[in-house]
Amino acid sequence: MSNIKVLQLRSAGVSLVLDCSGPGLPSVLHWGADLGELGDAALVDLRRGAGAVQVGNGLDENQPVAIIPEYSSGWFGLPGLNGHRDGQDFSASFQLSEVARTGNTVQVTASDPQAGLGLALVIELTDSGLVRTKAELTNTGDSPYTVDGLVLALPVPTEATELLDLTGRHIGERHPQRSAFTQGLHVRDNRRGRTGADATLLLYAGTPGFDFGTGEIWGVHTAWSGNHRSYAERGMSGFAVIGGGELLLPGEGRLESGGSYATPWIYGSYGVGLDQVSTRFHEYLRARPTHPSTERPVVLNTWEAVYFDLDLDKLKSLADAGAEVGAERFVLDDGWFRGRRDDHAGLGDWYVDEGIWPKGLHPLVDHVTGLGLQFGLWVEPEMVNPNSDLAREHPEWILATGHRMPPTARHQQGLNLGIQGAYDYLLERLDSLLTEYDISYLKWDHNRDFVDGGNQLTGTAGIHEQTLAVYRLLDELKRRHPGLEIESCSSGGARVDLAILERTDRVWGSDSNDALERQKIQRYTQLLLPPELIGCHVGPPKAHTTGRTQSLAFRATTALFGHFGIEWDISSASPEERAELAGWVALHKELRPLLHTGRVVRADRGSDDFLLHGVVAQDGSRAVYSAVQLAQSITSEVGRVRLPGLTKDRVYRVKKLATPGAEPRNSAPWWTDGVELNGAALAAAGVQVPAQWPESAVLLEVLAID
Repeated sequence: MSNIKVLQLRSAGVSLVLDCSGPGLPSVLHWGADLGELGDAALVDLRRGAGAVQVGNGLDENQPVAIIPEYSSGWFGLPGLNGHRDGQDFSASFQLSEVARTGNTVQVTASDPQAGLGLALVIELTDSGLVRTKAELTNTGDSPYTVDGLVLALPVPTEATELLDLTGRHIGERHPQRSAFTQGLHVRDNRRGRTGADATLLLYAGTPGFDFGTGEIWGVHTAWSGNHRSYAERGMSGFAVIGGGELLLPGEGRLESGGSYATPWIYGSYGVGLDQVSTRFHEYLRARPTHPSTERPVVLNTWEAVYFDLDLDKLKSLADAGAEVGAERFVLDDGWFRGRRDDHAGLGDWYVDEGIWPKGLHPLVDHVTGLGLQFGLWVEPEMVNPNSDLAREHPEWILATGHRMPPTARHQQGLNLGIQGAYDYLLERLDSLLTEYDISYLKWDHNRDFVDGGNQLTGTAGIHEQTLAVYRLLDELKRRHPGLEIESCSSGGARVDLAILERTDRVWGSDSNDALERQKIQRYTQLLLPPELIGCHVGPPKAHTTGRTQSLAFRATTALFGHFGIEWDISSASPEERAELAGWVALHKELRPLLHTGRVVRADRGSDDFLLHGVVAQDGSRAVYSAVQLAQSITSEVGRVRLPGLTKDRVYRVKKLATPGAEPRNSAPWWTDGVELNGAALAAAGVQVPAQWPESAVLLEVLAID
C-alpha cells in the first residue's frame, strides 16, 4: 500500500476527510462543512481527536465504522457485506492493498485472502459538493460465493437526531414524513422491480427542526432503478450512518470463481437547509455532458386529449391547435400499435396497427413535422399483455418463476429482458421504428410493479439482470440514434433515480395533472431533480385523476416550474381558452432560460394551506417566485412572505409578474407600483402577498436594480 494515510477532499463548501491509514477499509473522519486546507499534521490530529473511547463492557479497542461496515471490526449494525460461501466465509475482514488519489477521486483496493474476496472501492467528491461512492466485489476463491447484500454507508454526527424521507403512491408521489433518529435501524426497502412511487428518493438525517433554509442536513440517494435499500442506523457505539445499495433477491448475487458484483452509485449531499442539499444535485446533473443542452421544448401529449381514440383527422387538428398556441413537440401516446384498442391487449406487438394506420404513421408524422413540431411516440417495452401475439409466441419470455404466472397488473406482465431473445426483439422493433419515422423522442413507460420477477428458463430471480438489460437497451438506442431523447415515465413518477437519468432526458412527475396535487409532488421531486428534468403539463379543466375543476391560470402557473407541456384536447377548447393558453406558453418561453438554469428556493410557512417557491438566477440578478394558495386560510390574511435566495446586499425591485390569468381577489398595497428592498430585507421581513382564492397562485418578479 502507498504511504497515503489521511486524505482531505474539498469542494463547494464541503470537506470529506478519509482515514486510509489501514489496515482495514477507509472510514470517514469528517463529512460536512468545509474545514479549510488542513496540512498533514492537522489531518493526523483530526484523526487522533476523532478516536473513540472505551465505555462500559465494550471492545478493548473500538474501531471506526468503515464505508463498508464490517461485523469483523465490531460493528453490530447492518453489515456492509452480507454473504457466504455455502455457509462459510460469512464474515469478511478486508485489508487495504492500495489507495490512489486523482484530484477529488480516491480509488481503494482491498482483499480478504481467507474469504477469497477482492474489493475495489471508489470515493469521489464532485465539483458541486456531492459525495458518491460505489464498490465492486470479486470472488477470488475456487468455489461459488453468494452476495446477499452489499451496502455502503456514510457517517453522520451526533447532532443529526431527526430523519426525513418521502413516500407516496400512484398519482400521489413524494409526500414527506419525519421521525426521530433514535437507536436502531430505519430501513426503506423496495422490491417492486422499479424505483417505486413510494420510494424515499432521498433519506435525510439532520439537526432538529431542519427545513428548506436552516439546519445541518446529510442526505443519501441510492442510484438504482430496480430493487434497492436506503437506510439510517444509530448504534450503541454512538456511531450513526446513512447509506444504501441494491436489494438483491435470493440468488441474484451468486458469483462463480472470478465473478464480480458492482453496487450502484450511492450519493451523499451535505448542506444547511434542504435547498442547499438539493442544489448540489441540481448542479451536478446540469454539469453532466449528457444533460439536455437545448431549450426544453413545450410538449403537447395526446393521452388526456384523445386516450385510445386515434383518429387521424382528430390528431391532425390537435397538432394544428398545438402549433397555434406555441407547442414545440407532439407526442402520440398509447394505442398506435397492433391490437391496442384499450389497455387489455397489444403490449409487446410493437408494429404500427395497419387497421388504424393503413399508410403507417407517415401521414401524422409528416403533418406534425411539417408544422415545425418534433414528433414523439409512447412505448412500454418492458411489458407484455397476455392477450398479444408476443405472449402467445413466447410465453417463456414473461418474468415469472417458471412454476406459476404472477398476478396481472394493468392487465399486463413483465417482459424478461434478461433473456437474449426478448432483448433482441425489442431492440430490433424500437430501432426499426426510429429508423423508419422521424421520431426524436420516446415516452418510455413502465406501468406495473414486478411480482415473482424471475427467469422461467432457469427458475432464478431476474430483477437484477432485468435492470441492467434496460440500461443496455436505452444506451444502445441512443448510440444508434444520436439526438434521441427519452422520458422515464413509470405510471407517472415511479422510476425517478439518478441511474435512469444517466440514460434519459426527463421524468414524468406524476400521472396526476391535478395542479393542487402537482404543487407538492413537484416541490419534493425537485429535492433531487432540477425543474427542466420534470415533466409538468397543463391538463384539462376537470382533472382526469381527481375530478377537481381548476382555472387555467392555476394549472398553467403550476406547470411553469418544470418541463412545460399540455395534455388537454385544445382542439375543442374555446378561442378564449386557446388565446390564454398561448399567453402562458409565451410566458414560459420567456422565463425558461431562468427557470431551467437558476437555483430552486422554497420557504416553509408551517402550514399546509400556502406554499412559496421560486427560482433565482445563478448571479442573483433576477428571480421569479410563486405564492400558492392551496386551501382556505384559517386566518383572514396570508401574512408577509419571505423571499429566500437573493443576494443580501443587493437592492431589488419586486413587482407582480403580468400573466394571462385573472387577478387575485384582493390586491396588496404595493401590488401596482412594486417595492424596492435589499435581499436581506426580502429574506427576513418579506412582502405581503394578495389574498387569493383556494387553488390559485400569483407570480412575483424580482429584478436587481443596483
